[in-house]
Amino acid sequence: MRIVFMGTPDFAVPSLRRLLADGHEIAAVYTQPDKPKNRGMRLTASPVKLVAMEHQIPVVQPQRLRDPGVLEELSAFQPELIVVAAYGKLLPREVIDLPPLGCINVHSSLLPKYRGAAPINWAVLNGEEETGVTIMEIAEALDAGDMLAQERTPIDPEESVETLHDRLAELGAALLSRTISEIAAGTAVRTPQDGSQSTYAPMLSRELSPIVWTKRAREIHNQIRGLLPWPTATMELGGCTIKVYHAEETGQKTGQAPGTPVGEDASGLLMACGDGTLLRITELQAPGKKRMRAVDYLRGHPLEGR
Repeated sequence: MRIVFMGTPDFAVPSLRRLLADGHEIAAVYTQPDKPKNRGMRLTASPVKLVAMEHQIPVVQPQRLRDPGVLEELSAFQPELIVVAAYGKLLPREVIDLPPLGCINVHSSLLPKYRGAAPINWAVLNGEEETGVTIMEIAEALDAGDMLAQERTPIDPEESVETLHDRLAELGAALLSRTISEIAAGTAVRTPQDGSQSTYAPMLSRELSPIVWTKRAREIHNQIRGLLPWPTATMELGGCTIKVYHAEETGQKTGQAPGTPVGEDASGLLMACGDGTLLRITELQAPGKKRMRAVDYLRGHPLEGR
């Protein structure tokens, strides 16, 4: 099948590679414009662009899909199907209507739950026990198109967004492969979403980072897991704002006020939470320092009064 692929970050890479492995003709890859990155602010290509260049696929990086010249160029590629995976731009009606087999999207949630930009993060932040991927037809409304396929997977209580992201990316690629086969065979089943059951997964911001210690240990643990790799959860310790990368629920009881550094053990820093239990901080990063084990940090920064 002749396909135009639209995607940008690492999540989209397995889907593009699977389309190539399945023998589809990728007429072009659309991805976000190169962006300045790191201290040198050098323009950096997206992960999807790098794969396209590796396979000598034409790359298009428009600022706006609605521009007449962009639409004319897209039409010239004559795609039978447009596949989108974490592209980062909404498709206008002119693009949606262009390919004869439509436009489909690989979305990293069990729609209609978690429509929006950060579904993996919000599933972890909210303590969901299950998530998955959905292949859907693209509509003008955000992530509201008919569903073509879904695949479920459990979320381990200790799993971070980083590992879940990689699992869902591979799961989505496999589901995409099967769905396109069904589209080609004319056997794909379209299931409308129940909009009354929809929830929204907005973009993340640093406003979500500060830990509120009056919350239960499980909620704080979910916050730490769910804000990786950015913006990360933060806490105040020794007059500094510390990034927190990993923690463990201990189940140990304490009578200390929430937010109190109760002590340390062989694995990390013990913090009092709002449910009267201790959360163990095991990995953190102080300002100007590298990410490190909490026990190593505490050797050079002992708790006050200890």
